[in-house]
Amino acid sequence: MKAAVIYASTTGNTEAMANAISEAVKASGAEVVFASADGAEKEAVTACDVILLGSPAMGDEVLEDSMEEFYSGIEASLGGKKVAIFGSYDWGDGQWLRDWNDRLSNAGAVSVAEPLMVHLTPEDADLEKCREWAASAVK
Repeated sequence: MKAAVIYASTTGNTEAMANAISEAVKASGAEVVFASADGAEKEAVTACDVILLGSPAMGDEVLEDSMEEFYSGIEASLGGKKVAIFGSYDWGDGQWLRDWNDRLSNAGAVSVAEPLMVHLTPEDADLEKCREWAASAVK
């Protein structure tokens, strides 16, 4: 199995989540494509069996710019693909993840895990939750 872990991060919080998620995916025995959204290769990502995408909430609860650009570029290719999303936030209630999840559904993606969000800096318990989430997403 091959899994992509692609993320955007502005303060390092979502990057910390992505690192924990990537570790868990590797520990499951899957091959991992790991990159930031501004450095990810769309073709390599969409060729994966599972795609895990992460973005912090920005502004009025929207995706970070580089993730919005990356996601918009692969959105039409997600029909039937196994996808899950994660991210960190400071304010709000997670609307950016609900909106993103709706976009995934409308694109025909198959959700392999509930959206995962962490408030501010992930603590040890949050990082463990990230690992558990990732392990279940790639089963």
